Amino acid sequence: MVMTRNIFQSETTRELVNRINRLTPETKPLWGKMNAGQVLAHLCVMYEMVYETNHKRPNAFMRFLISLVAKETVVGDKPYPRNARTAPAFVIVDQRDFEKEKQRLIDYIVRTEKSGEGFFDRRESHSFGKLTLPEWNNYFYKHLNHHLTQFGV
Repeated sequence: MVMTRNIFQSETTRELVNRINRLTPETKPLWGKMNAGQVLAHLCVMYEMVYETNHKRPNAFMRFLISLVAKETVVGDKPYPRNARTAPAFVIVDQRDFEKEKQRLIDYIVRTEKSGEGFFDRRESHSFGKLTLPEWNNYFYKHLNHHLTQFGV
């Protein structure tokens, strides 16, 4: 399945923000263990790895291993399966401020659209090396879509 939405287009940004705005702190997941505030924080991690420096970058050998094991799953065309394992940096177990995490995620999505395709084309990712635009698009969109669908929005 090829991702049909383009994370770098304002129409997709609006769609995602509208879906996020339908979440409430009380929204229950259809599967999985995270609550709504935790899933918003979980989704922010992929953006933190692009825009922030609070996640230690794996060494070259670990990036090679991660690419062998996980790259196709993360940036490929196939949707994520339910209840798939996640990398340790993405695990959120503490309680989070729902409104704060929601705004952070929206800000990251808008920032990504405004940064545009030129910023991401062949840009080095945190764990997978240089990614193509379709890979960056899949990385962002399918992760967002997976978890928004998990919460029924």
